[in-house]
Amino acid sequence: MLEGIRIVDLSSVVFGPYATQMLADLGAEVIKVEPRGGETSRFIGKHAKNRGMGAMHMTLNRGKKSIELNLKAAEDAAVMRKLLKTADVFIHNVRNKAIAKLGFDYDSVKSIKSDIIYVHCTGFGQNGPYRDLQAYDDVIQAATGVATLLPRADGNPRPRYLPSLVADKVAGHYGAQAMLAALIHKLRTGQGQHVEVPMFEAFATFNLTEHMQGATFDPPVGSIGYHRQLDPGRQPFPTADGYISLVPYTDDKMGQLFSLLGGPEVLEKPEFAGPVERFRNATALYGEIARLTPAKTTEEWMKVFIAAEFPAMPVRDLAEIFDDPHLVETGYAAIREHPTEGNYRQISPPIRFGADQGRILGFSPSLDQDGADLRRELENLE
Repeated sequence: MLEGIRIVDLSSVVFGPYATQMLADLGAEVIKVEPRGGETSRFIGKHAKNRGMGAMHMTLNRGKKSIELNLKAAEDAAVMRKLLKTADVFIHNVRNKAIAKLGFDYDSVKSIKSDIIYVHCTGFGQNGPYRDLQAYDDVIQAATGVATLLPRADGNPRPRYLPSLVADKVAGHYGAQAMLAALIHKLRTGQGQHVEVPMFEAFATFNLTEHMQGATFDPPVGSIGYHRQLDPGRQPFPTADGYISLVPYTDDKMGQLFSLLGGPEVLEKPEFAGPVERFRNATALYGEIARLTPAKTTEEWMKVFIAAEFPAMPVRDLAEIFDDPHLVETGYAAIREHPTEGNYRQISPPIRFGADQGRILGFSPSLDQDGADLRRELENLE
């Protein structure tokens, strides 16, 4: 779908590579420019056969090409300038001072390719006082207040990170969105542009979508934080042999749930007698659900809830995700054979396009795998 689009990718680790991986999955030619020795994500996770082909690299950089360049060396910098002449998009996550010193700031690149889409993945917006600070996922979780969500939910006052590179990945989605929007603009106008994607602002926006609540208004009409997400009782419920997720999202569904659990009398208690009372006493109501769910196994409850069309799913251990029957049937994590690394799991893109069915995704490249071919292509370019 994006065939004919060339993206020169100087980004590293997760944020930028995740953004360009999504476009590579759609057919864009993504050329990963790596420093001597390779960039960081090659070495995160256990390796298969070859050094520099770690687990995260196998996923984040699938379908890309690789060229190894030392941009501090005049000869390699000249190769980079030629490469940029052929590009539609240039994306990087190097801080402003450092990229300017290398000679690849926006004005310099625009002088090479006037209609370039120049995407700068930054830690913080470059119009604020944090502009020169370094940013990593933990830093952004802390700065956006996300590290205080779990304390609000469970009462343990110690701030904690969510155990996922969620800020990097959310910012990566914004990066992919930014590239696609800029490409549409270029197709309509013929013009490139400078695009800034700051991780701090991107993740703050993502988090505050539901958590602004009363702070949406000025002056505030209530506290910040979405009460439903922060309710300590709103957690998976115990069964006879595990845990299950149940979502009585509406008041009608709450009534249905207690009937299915065999405890309709719970809702006759004064503290749960009506919608307002149930809302005010939600934590205690979740406790009543947890009291009833151990009566059956997870499998037994799932049969009940599926038959009643009630939203429920078993809590599955992370290590068991590839055994999920839905994901198995849809071929979500197909086993493929990499040219050098042998068999590996390749996660399918979650979005399916009717006009782009049956696309075969490319493999992750070894370091400088395409360097010689790209240099030959560029050698006669002025």
